[in-house]
Amino acid sequence: MTEHTHRPIRWGILGTGAIAKAFATGLSVLDDAELMAVGSRTAAAATTFGDQFQIPRRYGSYAELANDPEVDAIYVSTPHPYHYENTLLCLQAGKAVLCEKPFTINAAQLAALIDYAQTHSVFLMEAMWTRFLPIMGRLRELLAQGVVGEVRIVHADFSFRAEFDPHGRLFDPALGGGALLDAGIYPVSMAAMILGAPEEISSFSYMGTTGVDEQTAIIQRYSAGQLAVLTTSTRIAAPQEVLIRGTQGYIRLTNWLRGTSLTITRSGQPDEIVEMPIIGNGYNYEAAEVMRCLRAGLNESPILPHSASLAIMRNMDAIRAGWSLRYPGE
Repeated sequence: MTEHTHRPIRWGILGTGAIAKAFATGLSVLDDAELMAVGSRTAAAATTFGDQFQIPRRYGSYAELANDPEVDAIYVSTPHPYHYENTLLCLQAGKAVLCEKPFTINAAQLAALIDYAQTHSVFLMEAMWTRFLPIMGRLRELLAQGVVGEVRIVHADFSFRAEFDPHGRLFDPALGGGALLDAGIYPVSMAAMILGAPEEISSFSYMGTTGVDEQTAIIQRYSAGQLAVLTTSTRIAAPQEVLIRGTQGYIRLTNWLRGTSLTITRSGQPDEIVEMPIIGNGYNYEAAEVMRCLRAGLNESPILPHSASLAIMRNMDAIRAGWSLRYPGE
């Protein structure tokens, strides 16, 4: 797609919820991005969203957005169970797709999307926005340099307190509710970025009255005996920290989902604080990666390739298999 080199890449947003608004806000700081279109299930919702973000084209159906010939890339921001069909619709229209996490409900759905994207040479990437933050890029460099020796244990948490609503997205099985898909994917993805795919998984979950997981603890073992201890919840307050423990020290990230710093602690040395400020609201970095890849003629990102997203989705499937949690339609 070399024609993108000398003009802004034109975005469409599929869905008009809170995360779509965050992404639209993020795009606004990118000079080489143009938010051209929005698609919703109703014309009224598309118009309201379009007015808020000064978007010229507003569509009352997803198909109209997908088939707009002037749109280069589409951000899919609908609830989890609709990611597969919405993403496939856009891929079939030849559009590059950035799909909100979790990529799909399960690994089988994602494998089908990846197969289509690769067969038809269309760009596809998971919107795991935290992986593209500047501090995460620096973290990957530091770990590659062995600043804390060999990493042996990773602790990661993403938990928050949400008030119970049986019909809300976080609690309704029909909407892919539960802590794992909405929040747990963040620590699972973090562990995958650092340690790869686990060889053994143990997990325990508290299932709420609607039949979805409200709090979960996961222990994963890796090929060289490394461990990841991961926790997630939609019902408790938590500090949302990551602790990466190595043979020569450890790295701590606090408030890591919108992180701008990390602290390196090594025996006999003063703590080293690494700071990497964020420009914009953070969602701009994943969009910038999509545009970089499109201009380079890539169909996947080397930072979060298809194989990594598929391994994470298989990891998620294996975690909830132990609880016999299945979503409608699986």
